[in-house]
Amino acid sequence: MHTLVTGCRGRIGSTLVSLLHRDGHAVRAASRTPESLAATAEALPAGVPVVACDLSDPATFGTALDGIDAVFLYADPSGIDAFLAAAETAGVGHIVLLSSSSVLAPDAQDNPIAASHHAVEQALIASPLTTTLLRPGTFASNAYQWAQSVRANGSVDLPHPGSHASPIDPTDIAEAALAVLTEPRLQGAAYHLTGPESITATEQVGLLAAASGRPIAINTVTGAAWKESVSAFLPGPVADGLLAYMAALDGVPDEVTGEIEKLTGHPARTFAAWAAENAAAFRP
Repeated sequence: MHTLVTGCRGRIGSTLVSLLHRDGHAVRAASRTPESLAATAEALPAGVPVVACDLSDPATFGTALDGIDAVFLYADPSGIDAFLAAAETAGVGHIVLLSSSSVLAPDAQDNPIAASHHAVEQALIASPLTTTLLRPGTFASNAYQWAQSVRANGSVDLPHPGSHASPIDPTDIAEAALAVLTEPRLQGAAYHLTGPESITATEQVGLLAAASGRPIAINTVTGAAWKESVSAFLPGPVADGLLAYMAALDGVPDEVTGEIEKLTGHPARTFAAWAAENAAAFRP
């Protein structure tokens, strides 16, 4: 099996490449900007070929997919029909999509968080290719959004401190992807991936404080103030969708599944473990 992994500038893609290479599988790393891969924090193993693949540019698909049997795909709907046509022409048999649990919402088609994932899922389901859907919820690494404020002010601003999530370690997602790419019995299904426990935003901050060895204060702010604070990197509709999501889970435990253990053979990593491994990002 020869696998193409897209989005290798990201933690999940780069980790998956390393796992496939470690286990002796032929793998090709792809990125929209392949020249930048050497500068990423997650360095790729020596000898792994790197190729350009911009999921919005069909001109990059043919070379990237040549000789490929399976693909780990990020959910970019802009060129999905052309990508699937190119994959079928190239003889690809299996695509693993990094989707999102947001597609499970009843309004997924119109939800600003879910819409792109939903569109790509629907295109894949309609194609003749075997498709496996990985649907993770909140990433533990989303906590990095608080790092700058913690380092500078020793505090974080939260619109819903009591909002629950079941944060999942990105390494677990990469290991789940490895399993479904290499185990035929796991292919052709959809998996809702979560961490091992539902915890509040306040509890997440507390675990970060314990791991970093410094107190972290919580400032409860209005939704409007929070939206303004993230406007530089979150479009308004996405921020509104996140606010609605946080409000819906304020005081309400998030769903926890056992899919990580089912796929990888080990329990999902805890947020406390993620915080301990990444504590340096929250220290001055």
